[in-house]
Amino acid sequence: MTTSRIRIVLEMIKFEHSIFALPFALTAALLAARTVHANGGGPAWPTWQQIAWIVVAMVGARSFAMTINRIADLRYDAENPRTKNRALVTGALTVPFAWAFTFCAAALLVVAAWRLNRLALELSPVALAVLSFYSYTKRFTSWSHIVLGFCLGISPAAAWIAIAGSLDLRMLILCAAVTLWVGGFDVLYACQDVDFDRRVDLFSIPKRFGVARSLIIARVMHVVMIGLLAWLAASFALPWPAWCGIAVVAAMLVWEHSMVSANDLSRLNAAFFTINGYISVLFFLFWGAAVWVSAT
Repeated sequence: MTTSRIRIVLEMIKFEHSIFALPFALTAALLAARTVHANGGGPAWPTWQQIAWIVVAMVGARSFAMTINRIADLRYDAENPRTKNRALVTGALTVPFAWAFTFCAAALLVVAAWRLNRLALELSPVALAVLSFYSYTKRFTSWSHIVLGFCLGISPAAAWIAIAGSLDLRMLILCAAVTLWVGGFDVLYACQDVDFDRRVDLFSIPKRFGVARSLIIARVMHVVMIGLLAWLAASFALPWPAWCGIAVVAAMLVWEHSMVSANDLSRLNAAFFTINGYISVLFFLFWGAAVWVSAT
């Protein structure tokens, strides 16, 4: 594969946006190792091999999900002025190539799960099914944003299973927080396509409630997310860096919402990509510090 073709593939799957969910998964891995160790189990920190396979699994899962989405939405991408330059629409990549890439990405996820533990392997088909399902929800429900959020939201639970070989129910709190975080900023992003959704009869919260009310819904989702993070920090009795991290995430979300209004969506791309990337990385740094402080 040539360098230019690799670049096109990475653009198709928005590889750089893998940063959104990965830090939350790595945070869950740190918490899992800490908990297992406290219960007399393995080491206090995940091994480098475990971290590497978690990253491989995340890359495989995201590549699979994004490519399935591009294939499923090909018709709509061709009709939408915002997406008409995507690789499958222009022919820079063919649909058969996209399907082959999809199967390779799925295989990558399954192999990574196999290298982690048996439960991760057994649940890998479930993860693939969930990731496939999202692409079709826009055809029948306005709440597809929540389904998208859940696709990323399951990553902390998956990372916990990768380390512990079982699931602590407290991880469902972080799963819900990530689901609402992603769902909320996807609602913001969908405000760009409200006219297109009406024209082609796709479902979305902005289409159903209008842009102004959708901005309020996104804010409520993010407020609840902050509450869930506080609940999670308390449930693990995490020290002060975790609470500082929650405050930073809250401040970043306030900044994100201040950049958009019902009458001005011109800065939406900056709010969507840049700030949310900062949120996930800063969350990991502060909560990683909290795990380190609690372990010393």
